[in-house]
Amino acid sequence: MITSQQMRAARALLGLDQRQLAELAGLSLPTIQRMESSDGQVRGVVDTLVKVITALEGAGIELLGENAPSTGVGRGVRLRETMTGKAGGRGQSILYDKAAAEQAQQ
Repeated sequence: MITSQQMRAARALLGLDQRQLAELAGLSLPTIQRMESSDGQVRGVVDTLVKVITALEGAGIELLGENAPSTGVGRGVRLRETMTGKAGGRGQSILYDKAAAEQAQQ
């Protein structure tokens, strides 16, 4: 449904702290803290997860599942993973590729 990393990234994009997200979702601060401290997918009562997702989506966040296309427009964040499921180190990026190409020409 949602990972702790997605929650933290969504808060960062919105410029919210944990207390503000708790108020927006109608939950307690310790609940948000517990959810964000979990490893991987957030576990909890379905109603609580729905409240967080609804609050984030209402604030303009589009949550993307693994390999899901984005239907929205605007800025976003997605963690690129390798075929093994591990986060890549120096993956292909526009800036890295450009710098590598310039170095190769020298």
